[in-house]
Amino acid sequence: MKGKFDSYCTSMNRMHWLSSPKGNNFFPCVYLSVVLAKYLINHWTNTTVTVKMIQQVPQTQPAQMTPVPYVNPGPYLVEYPYEYHFTINEPHRCEQEKPYVVFMIHVAPHNRAHRDAVRSTWGSEGLVLDKVMRVFFLLGMQTGGDAQQVHERLMQESKEHRDLIQSDFVDSYKNLTIKTMVMLEWLNLFCSNASYAMKVDSDIFVNVPKMVKLLQEAPKTNYMIGRVVHSTPVLRDPDYRWYVPEEILPDSTYPPYAFGLGYIVSLDLPKKLIEASRHVKAIYIEDAYLGLCMKHLGILPIDPPDMDYFNSDPLTYSPCSLLKLIAVTLDPSVDRLLRLKNTC
Repeated sequence: MKGKFDSYCTSMNRMHWLSSPKGNNFFPCVYLSVVLAKYLINHWTNTTVTVKMIQQVPQTQPAQMTPVPYVNPGPYLVEYPYEYHFTINEPHRCEQEKPYVVFMIHVAPHNRAHRDAVRSTWGSEGLVLDKVMRVFFLLGMQTGGDAQQVHERLMQESKEHRDLIQSDFVDSYKNLTIKTMVMLEWLNLFCSNASYAMKVDSDIFVNVPKMVKLLQEAPKTNYMIGRVVHSTPVLRDPDYRWYVPEEILPDSTYPPYAFGLGYIVSLDLPKKLIEASRHVKAIYIEDAYLGLCMKHLGILPIDPPDMDYFNSDPLTYSPCSLLKLIAVTLDPSVDRLLRLKNTC
């Protein structure tokens, strides 16, 4: 009963900064809180009842009431674990199409150009070395005055391509950890029958045949591969972009982790990483956070045979040099990617 009530109140109050109606309609939820508390106390003495209410309402959904003032948790805390929901989903495609590799591309809701560039180039390779490939784009909620228009365009785009996965968190840089964990939740719920998943940023070019050849010799479980960094210091200077206070993370260095530009995991790992996240305090640096969760599991990410397989430097590459790489940061324009794909 409590779980259903929490879900009811949370669904009407979460993401408050997106809500638009005015008026004091918060009383019903408060009243229900009191009723629930009295009911539980009368039936189970010595029981402490806590009703957590997070004030967030997606603008793309009708707000039911004016939420209580939102208390910002601060710039370094992440609202995870938390029960996020999928507002656009493709729950059956993996079951129906049985992919070998699923590409999960992180992209902003408004960035249709990047999605179309991937669809027209390396993401169009549905069958590689007799292995089925599938591409999905993961996004959060758009904020601002154009949020409703973006949502309507996304719904139409989803009907056209059936490759969008959207969850009800605010899509922002500080929420990349949430985005990554929601990706793992989706893989665990809807795509655990695939062999591998590759997380990819939207400005990354992927050499799919090269990747498949690598995976043919790869372990089937407890496997994460990417550009692994070792003994990276935790930055304590508030002026740095990736500053993390000591009270959030006491360790002076991060455990080994794969750069977030692109990495591959075996599909047994999402469930394990989700469980690990229940025990590891979330930080907003998403790739380092996965490293902390991997450390909790006692699993190390693997360095590729050649460190240049996963290259984060946005340099100019010739088509022939790209054949030696698996993932590299590039200008994601359609024309450029098509030229790189078709010539060497």
